[in-house]
Amino acid sequence: MGSGQDKIIVGSYMGYLRIFNPHPVKSGDGTQAEDLLLEVHLRDPILQVEVGKFVSGTEMLHLAVLHSRKLCVYSVSGTLGNVEHGNQYQIKLMYEHNLQRTACNMTYGSFGGIKGRDLICIQSVDGMLMVFEQESYAFGRFLPGSLLPGPLAYSARTDSFITVSSCRQVESYRYQVLAFATDADKRQETEQPKLGSGKRLVVDWTLNIGEQALDICIVSFNQLASSVFVLGERNFFGLKDNGQILFMKKLDYSPSCFLPYCSVSEGTINTLIGNHNNMLRIYQDVTLKWATQLPHVPIAVRVGCLHDLKGVIVTLSDDGHLQCSYLGTDPSLFQAPKVESRELNYDELDTELKELQKIIKDVNKSQGAWPMTERDDLKVSALVSPEFDSVSQAADAEMGTDLVPSVTVKVTLQSRVALQKAKLSVYVQPPLVLTCDQFTFEFMAPEMTRTVAFSVYLKGSYAPPELEGNAVVSYYRPTGIPRVIQCKFRLPLKLICQPGQPSKTASHKLTIDTNKPPVSLLCLFPGFVHQSEDDQVNVIGFHFLGGSRVTLLASKTSQRYRIQSEQFEDLWLITNELIIRLQEYFEKQGIKDFACSFSGSVPLQEYFELIDHHFELRINGEKLEELLSERAVQFRAIQRRLLTRFKDKTPAPLQHLDTLLDGTYKQVIALADAVEENQDNVSQSFARLRSATRLVILLIGLWQKLSADQVAILEAAFLPLQQGAQELGWEETVDAALSHLLKTCLSKSSKEQALNLGSQLNTPKDTSRLKKHITLLCDRLAKGGRLCLSTDAAAPPTMVMPGGCAPIPESDLEERSVEQDSAELFTNHKHLIAETPVPEVSPLQGVSE
Repeated sequence: MGSGQDKIIVGSYMGYLRIFNPHPVKSGDGTQAEDLLLEVHLRDPILQVEVGKFVSGTEMLHLAVLHSRKLCVYSVSGTLGNVEHGNQYQIKLMYEHNLQRTACNMTYGSFGGIKGRDLICIQSVDGMLMVFEQESYAFGRFLPGSLLPGPLAYSARTDSFITVSSCRQVESYRYQVLAFATDADKRQETEQPKLGSGKRLVVDWTLNIGEQALDICIVSFNQLASSVFVLGERNFFGLKDNGQILFMKKLDYSPSCFLPYCSVSEGTINTLIGNHNNMLRIYQDVTLKWATQLPHVPIAVRVGCLHDLKGVIVTLSDDGHLQCSYLGTDPSLFQAPKVESRELNYDELDTELKELQKIIKDVNKSQGAWPMTERDDLKVSALVSPEFDSVSQAADAEMGTDLVPSVTVKVTLQSRVALQKAKLSVYVQPPLVLTCDQFTFEFMAPEMTRTVAFSVYLKGSYAPPELEGNAVVSYYRPTGIPRVIQCKFRLPLKLICQPGQPSKTASHKLTIDTNKPPVSLLCLFPGFVHQSEDDQVNVIGFHFLGGSRVTLLASKTSQRYRIQSEQFEDLWLITNELIIRLQEYFEKQGIKDFACSFSGSVPLQEYFELIDHHFELRINGEKLEELLSERAVQFRAIQRRLLTRFKDKTPAPLQHLDTLLDGTYKQVIALADAVEENQDNVSQSFARLRSATRLVILLIGLWQKLSADQVAILEAAFLPLQQGAQELGWEETVDAALSHLLKTCLSKSSKEQALNLGSQLNTPKDTSRLKKHITLLCDRLAKGGRLCLSTDAAAPPTMVMPGGCAPIPESDLEERSVEQDSAELFTNHKHLIAETPVPEVSPLQGVSE
């Protein structure tokens, strides 16, 4: 209409024809009154609108509007306005065709190679193609075997019409064949037309796609090649113009519309596909390149140039919502005026660059890149109830509701400023579970306090590796910057265990030394012992809800505590709880130099048994999944064979295929159950492995008196995963971390530091390499090595400890020598106590050395 820019033309079933020309001032602006150029009520429902050279004697573009029983061609013209309401636009009817049959859709093009004008082909509901040569009716042809009309498109290169019939196959009809075929007006109502009435309509090519098509679009690269794209109900097809398949993309959603267009890459096509999940996806051939969310379900999509902005995506919903959007970053709709160029002062630029580099360096040296305010926007606190719930919330516990208690945790959020979209996520270690772990707060006013409550209980039949929970809140500041704040809380020990009878004998024992006089266990664990006459209780029994028992003994004469149990991993929680409560007890007494130590042997052999058990379950899971995949393939193959037999017109014996199908089905179900059972066993084994790992880290820290930073490095190396996974497992991840430590801060020579680690983690064949690295790590720490992640500390220490540091073994001979050297330090101990034998005394008399 004179401006050279694209306009948006929309027709509705209510008979309204609207033409839009949006020109927003900035991104996100809503519609404005002047965006609507024209609105006309045509009374009849509008099925389709097209723009082309539809009027004879001129090559100007005109607007074709298809109604159910009428085809109208209009010219759109504008009048310059001299007042503030702007230009005026109006339409004028050039001609119209009254249709004898109910129309479905239409297409247009230069049928027969005509230059300078476009012809229109209308498809009726009963499968008749009606061709109009502008103001005159040309001919009509019935498509053979037509039952329901499908989408219709015209290919200019092959001069043919392409549609999808009710037989669910793509069909192509050449225009010349249609023109010389039997006239539909003269065709008899019988099945066989009279002889001599014209040629029979023959299809050029067909392709069975097996589903109904939603739309067809034809894209031409040049005069030598064009492609046909068909959007089905579940698949997206790309075809050559001769019917050969270029590609087929299976869609995992229900599409609603599509638009292919040429790509910047030669020989490829980009396609916009909208679906009923309010998503718009962009494919390059069959590769997904972009996906974005829309506020509505698009039923039509186009790409145009609006307001000097190329690549604008225009979508229309079924309720008339029209949206113009774009991909990528915000485009600049404001054009800055040109400024006069000036010469650059390179000395000033160099000075400014040095100042900026200094600022960046200072920020990197500081604790954080973002300056912290004096008061946080949000404060999060957690309070664990001191008493159990009166009615246990453990509805799905494996041990029964009556045996498993639950405790209530309250998390309080205090906001200082207005916050939006605050989300609270709570996490505890399995098998501990929460009654609710996600909370959402859409808006929090300034100085508002919100409190949520939930219950925690033990679901599985084994102990969790930690009793610490974590509450994380993610929110947006008023400036739009996302922030995350977390709060940790500690669950009571009585949630997972009860007082039990002490045991005199146990398979696994360890002794913790202290530098202060022994404390009565009644003061440390008041909820697990009864009040005695002398208030000096030196033995306690703990009975876990899963069934295992742990005994804690305190020596009356020496400053030692012994923990013993039948399961090695069960020692962790009681040992850690003992150390934490001892530290809290002496802090209340005002004593700050309290320290614990461990003088026994590090229990590596027991730890290695748990590693082997966990790895064996992982390997077993992989074997079961492979076997399940094979049985599934076999099951599908038998199904295909049976389907072929059933489809055969001549009945044939099944040859026991039904029996084989039933047996294979039972095997698939049994293997699926075995896979699920193995996954549960892996999860339980991983929890036990985490408990044992934390115990080993604690003992190494007490043994070598490591600082908190060094213990944190060990935890990062040994506990990289919160949950075990089949693809990326604990064994290969920990082995890579230990190899890095051994070749950096614990290395002896620069040659070891120069060794590069592999960039890919694969499931190992066995755990021998991992166990050797763990043994070597303890050996290096025993000989004076220190853990540090700074670059300066990566160099070998200048002080040489007695015996030196053994290098990382690079061959089997070196590995054997390292094992021999380490055998004296790390032996296969089942009783982790001092070498001096303990006299035979009653458990109530303590542990004396």
